[in-house]
Amino acid sequence: MHINTTGNVGATVYDMPVRAASAPTAESARIRDDVDAARNTARSALNNDRFWSMLEQISDPSASGALMTMGSNSQNVVDFNTALSRYDENSK
Repeated sequence: MHINTTGNVGATVYDMPVRAASAPTAESARIRDDVDAARNTARSALNNDRFWSMLEQISDPSASGALMTMGSNSQNVVDFNTALSRYDENSK
């Protein structure tokens, strides 16, 4: 599946006018790069067939019912240290 976008999805803070009194700082450059990386990652995910397949599976109403039944009941609660100890025992 491919998503067709409308509008200027490539616009970034690079395209924003810069006030004459302020020069770009290292922090603003880092934020701009982070925003661009997040945008590229999101665009890549939206065009990924495996992502769409997973999204369709978890959006299915029957899948949400299955997830609800996977919840733990209060009788079988194990604290972190006990779980860590059991994991250590089974790893040997």
